[in-house]
Amino acid sequence: MLLDRDAIGEAITALGDAADQAFFFGKHQRLYALIAELYDRDRAIDGVVIRDELKRRGWFDELGGYDFLAGLASAVPSALRVHEYARIVREKRLLRQLVNATHRVMESAFDDALPAQEILDFAEREIFGVTEQRVSSGTQTLPELIKSVFEQIESHEAGVLTGEPTGFVELDDLTCGMQPAELIIVAGRPSMGKTALGLNMAEHLAIAEGRPALFFSLEMSRQQVAQRILCSRARVDAHKLRRGRHSARDLEKLHAAADQISSAPLFVDDTSHLSILELRARARMAYRKHGIRALFVDYLQLMHAPGYESRQVEVAEISRGLKALAKELKLPVVAMAQLNRNSEDRSRQGNRPRMSDLRESGAIEQDADVVALLHREAYYAKGEPEVEEDNTAELIIAKQRNGPVGTVTLHFNKQWTRFDNHKPGGAELSYVPEYSEDTDFP
Repeated sequence: MLLDRDAIGEAITALGDAADQAFFFGKHQRLYALIAELYDRDRAIDGVVIRDELKRRGWFDELGGYDFLAGLASAVPSALRVHEYARIVREKRLLRQLVNATHRVMESAFDDALPAQEILDFAEREIFGVTEQRVSSGTQTLPELIKSVFEQIESHEAGVLTGEPTGFVELDDLTCGMQPAELIIVAGRPSMGKTALGLNMAEHLAIAEGRPALFFSLEMSRQQVAQRILCSRARVDAHKLRRGRHSARDLEKLHAAADQISSAPLFVDDTSHLSILELRARARMAYRKHGIRALFVDYLQLMHAPGYESRQVEVAEISRGLKALAKELKLPVVAMAQLNRNSEDRSRQGNRPRMSDLRESGAIEQDADVVALLHREAYYAKGEPEVEEDNTAELIIAKQRNGPVGTVTLHFNKQWTRFDNHKPGGAELSYVPEYSEDTDFP
């Protein structure tokens, strides 16, 4: 970097987020940070400029003066191999981080005060925290990209989804399924049905399609999630079940649904107060171990990212982290999100939500590839029996980076906390108008 200005850009790219922390010695960290700062300001950079800047900041003698700079400049034969040198620096930093992580794991393992499961969880977070620092090549030539695009086009069959199916016919028609590497936001007001919709999608993918899926539930326990899926699948009133007022017919339905679910590859993680770093580590582990095809997060605003004073900046970091995870694992990440009260304050203009109603950060709508806003008019109806009994729900696709926007109509059954296709013909998740005690289990 001291020998050639062009080498600075390559070094910054190669070291990535590690930046000055990639170096072991503090004086090397400070010099790297100074050169990167001058480069970012588009300053002319050579030994004289760096010397003067170091003197201006009072660092010159502290770092070692002329001998320090001359020794560094003569330490390499040429600036042409800067990428290879940066790789060595980056790998040494990873090894140091791994050593530090193993020391922390060893200390916790010798601490008798912690249960074994907590220590194992801590060890996983520490090791995956190191692996997260790896940097991959982000460039590819246009001819290579065009070739891969045509391979993808030619592999598509007419009428076959290019993404993972949701089970909702109209939604799959509009989006071609949940696309790999996309961040999909399902947003709505509290009690609108966001969790139910996310669970219905995950359930269809795992049970009907047999494709592994991971569901992060930050709001409900694993047992509550399992009961919800079971009751929704069996079409049994969960409230009656909790109060012990279920019938023998309900038990038959539950047993039949349990048989269907027994081998479903749906994995539920109910860790509360989850950070974006922990979620990404757990998702990578599930991807490697189970080959998951989609990831669901319920819900985005319950996560946290340490080190940020502003909640808006913190949510933006979480949003970017989820998008980065989708690209890294090349699978769809479906994150439920909360809307603010603006839609309720627009009663005269209609209560239909807008993208601007996304709570706490405008970064969510920027990072998302698809924004789906869940709306049920019955949610706002008070004292209007006809509207309150309306089971119609709308999923407003307000943004789709690679496709059209529009509105998908769904049927919501509050009794079973389940969404179904609004029109018959939706295969396994078809809308069934009504059930009686004599109706056979579907």
